[in-house]
Amino acid sequence: MNPRKKVDLKLIIIGALGVGKTSLLHQYVHKTFYEDYQTTLGASILSKIIILDDTTLKLQIWDTGGQERFRSMVSTFYKGSDGCILAFDVTDLESFEALETWRGDVLAKTIPMEKSYPMVVLGNKIDLADRQVPQEVAQGWCKEKDIPYFEVSAKNDINVVQAFEMLASRALSRYRSILESYLTDSIKLSPEDQSRSRCC
Repeated sequence: MNPRKKVDLKLIIIGALGVGKTSLLHQYVHKTFYEDYQTTLGASILSKIIILDDTTLKLQIWDTGGQERFRSMVSTFYKGSDGCILAFDVTDLESFEALETWRGDVLAKTIPMEKSYPMVVLGNKIDLADRQVPQEVAQGWCKEKDIPYFEVSAKNDINVVQAFEMLASRALSRYRSILESYLTDSIKLSPEDQSRSRCC
């Protein structure tokens, strides 16, 4: 694909309340970090255009609220998404333990095609000292589920770009294979099993 070819991808970032989803997104899109914390109600959307594998990607990234009372509303935003970031706070064990539920919600709402639904897991706030989730534990959980894992800091901009672009790359690969399979299935050059009858 060439850079003039543009692909729109919808990505979502989910996880428990206060893990830093909005901070991660603002660090990736705007290269900024805000100390003051405000809860996301429902969802907000930010866009970023990047070039990956000679393709211009318009990433529409949905930042979802992590509060329990918004969970049923938030899950409606999963539909039509091309990939997902599961975020937790390495200083909050409960946020890590909730990953299984968040992952289950996404998989239940995003009817995956033949190709597996792209996800990455981000362990945020590695800049803080009071860590509760050991790196080995998080890596083990991700390895078991075959999901890439990144230790990140939205505050210090550690591994944020790498994590988002890994997800974008996996979502683009899935998009291409679905498109390829659709084109292959829909274009038949010769009719199958058609008996030719000749007269006289």
